[in-house]
Amino acid sequence: MKASVLTTLAGVAALTGSVSVQAVPDQPTHWEKCAGIAKAGQNDCGALDGTHNCAGQATRDNDDNEWVYVPKGTCKKITGGKVAKIKPAKKS
Repeated sequence: MKASVLTTLAGVAALTGSVSVQAVPDQPTHWEKCAGIAKAGQNDCGALDGTHNCAGQATRDNDDNEWVYVPKGTCKKITGGKVAKIKPAKKS
């Protein structure tokens, strides 16, 4: 009976391992800046309009000037997302 239980557990472990490997997508090799989807305080870097040049400084959700990196080809699939290039921050 112990051999039967061990065999069953080994089978479940093998199946679980193969399912989890297939469920996780490959690490993206190309990224794009997606504006208009960042939550307040969760932007990846400087604002597109140059009002600041640091991550985490977005003051409101879904600001068109704030962006986050997403895997290339993903931004256009997100409601409100716009692929953008960043402009340098204004110097004070």
